[in-house]
Amino acid sequence: MGQVTIYLDEQTEKKARAAARSEGVSLSKWVAKRIDRTARSEWPAFVRELAGAWPDLLAPEQIRKSKKRDLPRRRL
Repeated sequence: MGQVTIYLDEQTEKKARAAARSEGVSLSKWVAKRIDRTARSEWPAFVRELAGAWPDLLAPEQIRKSKKRDLPRRRL
């Protein structure tokens, strides 16, 4: 198992420790769970279930066939 050192300001550390305590886990486990939850390589199930939720949304092919002119773009 890897070991990582992180630096937190005092207020952030207090929040993290309190959150870990309220979930009944160690600070290390709490941080690991948060990282696992937010650093996923796939979309969560509730997002995947949204596929097709807008039946009136045009298909990409239909949008690309449009003869309308695109808005002028500004250079960044």
